[in-house]
Amino acid sequence: MNVALYGPKGGWAMTERGRGSLHCTHDTLAIGPSSMAWDGTKLTIDLAEVTAPFPSRIRGRIMLHPRVMPGTLWPLDAAGCHAWRPIAPRAVVEVDLGSPNLRWRGEGYFDSNAGIEPLEHAFADWHWSRAHLQRDTVVMYEGNRRDGSDFAMGLRFAESGAIDEIALPPSQTLPKTLWRVSRRARADQGHPAAIRRTWEDTPFYARTALTARVLGEDAEIVHESLSLDRLTNPVVRLMLPFRMPRFVR
Repeated sequence: MNVALYGPKGGWAMTERGRGSLHCTHDTLAIGPSSMAWDGTKLTIDLAEVTAPFPSRIRGRIMLHPRVMPGTLWPLDAAGCHAWRPIAPRAVVEVDLGSPNLRWRGEGYFDSNAGIEPLEHAFADWHWSRAHLQRDTVVMYEGNRRDGSDFAMGLRFAESGAIDEIALPPSQTLPKTLWRVSRRARADQGHPAAIRRTWEDTPFYARTALTARVLGEDAEIVHESLSLDRLTNPVVRLMLPFRMPRFVR
């Protein structure tokens, strides 16, 4: 289970585990000592992880209360091997950690990507962003497939549960990360996106906090860029165990 904390009490954990450490039912998922459970109204995440490469404990609970659940699935490729589901485009999130000592409550987002093959088999890269507007949530998702085709979508999720496709705002190139990962984002014409902070900077993935104007509103944006070409590089593969230790059982 991947956990990323940013700031003075930050830490990063993602331990790979064997089949014996996985337990799943209709409403629960346990991976090693950490678990998720859905009770029909909220998702409860209990964390018991160890960070890498410098070990420290992440212990505590996160509760996610969806404000809207559209229940819609979008295929990402023509063959239907990969799909994306924005489970809760907008939610109230409560964080209560004992280690590190951290408490927080605010707006959040919850989605899922699912597939029957590794992502790098179908995609070369993608860029994703989520903007919380005053009332609605806008998600923009685009990328390049291995077959040479592109995909791009812009969706606006209303508090009522209504979903509208939007015309994507103009694309702009953002500065590359220190690892030289390419980033591009979308914002209203004449209002370029600005990088507030780069949260995650790895050889193949970047997570960035942006500010921009989207659909006429100033917004705080969470942005992600993923390079699957970088991920498949043998050198990068050799580096992964330092951040993703393996526990086989």
